[in-house]
Amino acid sequence: MKPPLVVLAGPTASGKTALSIELAKQIGGSIISADSMQVYRHMDIGSAKVKPKEMQGIPHYLIDELDPDEEFNIVLFQKLAASYMEEIYAAGRIPMIVGGTGFYIQSVLYGIDFSKEEASTKIREELEAFARCYGNVKLHEELAKVDAPSANAIHPNNIKRVIRALEFYRQNGYPISQHNEAERQKASPYQFAYFVLNDDRKRLYDKIGQRVELMLRQGLLTEVEALKRKGCHKGMVSMQGLGYKEILSYLDGECPLEEAVSVLKRDTRRFAKRQLTWFRRERDVIWLNKQDFAYDTDAIIKHMVAILEEKGIVNEL
Repeated sequence: MKPPLVVLAGPTASGKTALSIELAKQIGGSIISADSMQVYRHMDIGSAKVKPKEMQGIPHYLIDELDPDEEFNIVLFQKLAASYMEEIYAAGRIPMIVGGTGFYIQSVLYGIDFSKEEASTKIREELEAFARCYGNVKLHEELAKVDAPSANAIHPNNIKRVIRALEFYRQNGYPISQHNEAERQKASPYQFAYFVLNDDRKRLYDKIGQRVELMLRQGLLTEVEALKRKGCHKGMVSMQGLGYKEILSYLDGECPLEEAVSVLKRDTRRFAKRQLTWFRRERDVIWLNKQDFAYDTDAIIKHMVAILEEKGIVNEL
């Protein structure tokens, strides 16, 4: 019998955090965050980080793990997630990977090994120089010419991933998206259920707008100001996150606050759309459309538990 694993993914603002905690209480789960921002300390408001009191005693991992000046990447995520999963199994609990970063989820679910990919310093330096000279958008256009699927999945501002994809193509002569698709066809080493929580598009976009307004009321501006005083800047991986780069643009005098907030709302909507595009490409996904359950959390949980019992991931509760 393969070890059990539960995945709960979905676009930003879909309600994954609250649902994951309720499910974990039902099945004896422990949560591993698949979020590229909640891993950082001192970045609480902009990342919509789950608060200790909200955890309701459910163990959470990969929250507040790194300082903002440290780089979090796919290889480190895999390493830490594997270690924590062993810890969770040893405690007799079920690991639940929860978050919106589909790339991270995929890497664990199918055991994709990224650690053996050799980077070429020369190619990387050439691409970095190109980005400095012509800008992020032009570099992203170069990726779109040779690897449209990767270009669709990677935001132009995510320079490191754009460069990595171009670097892979130049080294191997074929797109990294093709490599990842081949890896994705591998059988999973886990007995798993891959849930994706979704909502009506208009409701989701409205919630995104409301979430941004709430972040501002909670003190997002003050949080980013404090990070800036500590030396954080846009060149850091952590500060490329939604909510941080936009507010930094305002603090750096590049735009008025109203414009920064408008861009943040727009880019978050676009991010949610890209997340959904990613999850639709994944196989073995179980969609949980909230409107199909009349927005009844108990009904959603009951449905999830029934599927987990059917798959043998949990015993009948």
